[in-house]
Amino acid sequence: MIRVIAVDDEPLALRQLESYIAKVPFLELVASCSDALQAMRVLEEKSVDAMFVDINMPELSGMEFVRNLENPPLVVFTTAYSQYAIEGYKVDAVDYLLKPFGLNDFVRASEKLRSRLAAVQPATSPAPEDDSLFFKTDYRTVRVRLSEIRYIESMSEYVKIYVDGAQAPVLVLLSLKYLMDKLPADAFLRIHRSYIIALSHLREASKGEVTLDDGTVLPVGDLYRQGLKEYMNRFSL
Repeated sequence: MIRVIAVDDEPLALRQLESYIAKVPFLELVASCSDALQAMRVLEEKSVDAMFVDINMPELSGMEFVRNLENPPLVVFTTAYSQYAIEGYKVDAVDYLLKPFGLNDFVRASEKLRSRLAAVQPATSPAPEDDSLFFKTDYRTVRVRLSEIRYIESMSEYVKIYVDGAQAPVLVLLSLKYLMDKLPADAFLRIHRSYIIALSHLREASKGEVTLDDGTVLPVGDLYRQGLKEYMNRFSL
């Protein structure tokens, strides 16, 4: 998880940042601050990986705030004034969001944060004995056991995770590629640009589709057909 703070003197803008952060699975909101001085106090007391900081604030601007920090976290600047973009990059800002910005822009900036941190931090993996992952959904964090996942469907910027016994899928703001990288390769297989299946639930396969043990039929994409064939051949008589 990337531990972040949101800094903005406008209450509506601050609430928007809080809302967007809650929707990105790999972000954890440490604190919301209405000015730079409050943010400084948070940085003295808590561990923070990155900040979303408004530039135009009273008393101490976001730009001055970052410049005054001896070892600042990664920064994404937000502002309604485009002329500050060049200044933002002078202090090595990861990205610059021009207000009003939407969720898509925020997610792209968050991905840049994750890429920058990945370049300087060692990658970590879930403990192999822990058959579960945690997902942010509807302002909650829920635990999903990998053994209970039947299949996963991509819906633009979201994925639907279909779980045994659940009345509705778990909806998560996440890319299918990122999720596939987190799943054990011996238990899950991507069969289409929009679908990942749990191999334990695979009942039969043909050239263009697979059928799961509950009767669900899913398409097989051309790019993923060979991978499915190789898996089937491993257990064919």
